[in-house]
Amino acid sequence: MSEQHNTGVHSTGGPTWHLPAIIFLGIFAVAGLGFGWNASSKLDGMQQAVADQVKTMQQSVDQSVSTLRDRVVQTEKTSTDLQGDLSVVTKKLKITQGQLKAAREEAAKLNNEATEKITALDTSVKGELATKASTDDVKNVDSKVGGVRTDLDTTREDLKMARSEMGTLIARNHDEIDQLRRLGEREYFEFTISGRGKSEKAGNVSVELRAANARKHQFSVALVVEDKRVEKRNRSLNEPIFFYTTGTRLPQELVINNIGKDQISGYVSIPKANLLAKGSSGSGN
Repeated sequence: MSEQHNTGVHSTGGPTWHLPAIIFLGIFAVAGLGFGWNASSKLDGMQQAVADQVKTMQQSVDQSVSTLRDRVVQTEKTSTDLQGDLSVVTKKLKITQGQLKAAREEAAKLNNEATEKITALDTSVKGELATKASTDDVKNVDSKVGGVRTDLDTTREDLKMARSEMGTLIARNHDEIDQLRRLGEREYFEFTISGRGKSEKAGNVSVELRAANARKHQFSVALVVEDKRVEKRNRSLNEPIFFYTTGTRLPQELVINNIGKDQISGYVSIPKANLLAKGSSGSGN
């Protein structure tokens, strides 16, 4: 009887430590779940942050690429414009060189014609000397020779005038303008303008005084040719200004040979070939 009772008491008290172990394991499991959930939440947050950063960087890269493309397009446009400007300048330079060559050829032709005329006249005079026997005739011929020599000397003095790059002679005063008129190659229109903003008509061009500096021998004018207005600034005394009119090949020329206080004087010369061309064009219409 006594042994059975002791055995029953021992069986009842044995499993008492299981409950705390189970509770501890449950708490540990719950803590593990909480830690795992927290780690998962942080991981999701980090993934979202990384995704946002990647998206921001992608937008920045896209914007930079777009800006770079715009710059490339603008650079290509600028390069195209510069190439166009260079082409225009090159064409104008070729035209100017061609005009200069034509002017030089014309001047050479005029000099050759003058030489031929003088040679022909000299031959004629020598012929008269050979055929005339009387003293009076010889005296008359000598007078002609003297006149020819005088005209030749005068022509040589005229040719001492300054020449422009177009080969034209530049008159520095009224007397030299008269000498150029006698050559018969161009028409000359003299003018004087007093006062800034004032204008005068000279031939087929209107000249307006914009500024005059007598101390520096410089002036500025505005030209109105065929309803087109062009300004020429800070030009020098006796510096020729060339311009063309429609349907002509030779340039017209403006020269200012006197500068005072708010006053200039000068002339406009027009090749007679231009006047003939205009006349022929007008009669044809």
